[in-house]
Amino acid sequence: MAAAGGTMKRILLECGGKSAAIFLDDVEVTDELLQRILLDGCSLHSGQACILQSRLLLPESIHDDVVSRLVEAAGTVRVGDPADPEVQMGPLISRTQLDRVSEHVAVALDDGASLAVGGQPPAGLDTGFFFEPTILTDVDADSRIAQEEVFGPVLTVFRYSGDDEAVAIANNSQYGLSGAVWGGDVDRAVGVARRVRTGQIAVNGCIPGDAPFGGFKQSGLGREGGGLRGLHQYMEPKAIGIPA
Repeated sequence: MAAAGGTMKRILLECGGKSAAIFLDDVEVTDELLQRILLDGCSLHSGQACILQSRLLLPESIHDDVVSRLVEAAGTVRVGDPADPEVQMGPLISRTQLDRVSEHVAVALDDGASLAVGGQPPAGLDTGFFFEPTILTDVDADSRIAQEEVFGPVLTVFRYSGDDEAVAIANNSQYGLSGAVWGGDVDRAVGVARRVRTGQIAVNGCIPGDAPFGGFKQSGLGREGGGLRGLHQYMEPKAIGIPA
């Protein structure tokens, strides 16, 4: 932005995210949904994607059951050589990134979070920068692990009571890139989604591929894609006045 400012160039910035997936208390928690949460929030690209929903918000009534099932599912993820068609999650990109993810988990535990599963390189993989799919619970919404983008296979889980608290936790972030709301009452889920400050948010599914992409707050500036919406920010409206 500073480099472009001198000549007034329009730019698009995409600067990361710490997106939240919210389960409402009327959601039907299927195995397929849990697999999607594990993929979209944790193991896709080994957690190295800006749009991943790395924060999972669960109501008190289903928290323990969902965490238990997620832990079981995480234990079945096949980690290893990405050239192997049977492997579901490959390594992190570098030793530096592996050390960074390890440090984030260690600091989270020091800050009071609980390790539900993972938290270290998997046994038997001595070559490569591998890290187990990791789930942390009892996470403080203001802690470092809740606020900073880890860019690794780490899912943080939060308890909440009531829709207002869920929205408050989701919005308690410098980022606002992606997100999701899952619930049985679609109108209620849409109402919650409208209140989350994020550039894209899904209700019981995925964002359409032709939707404008971009973020709120520190997640960036401008939009790409979405047809004309992605072009308008680079265009200059011009007004011509003609006497009546």
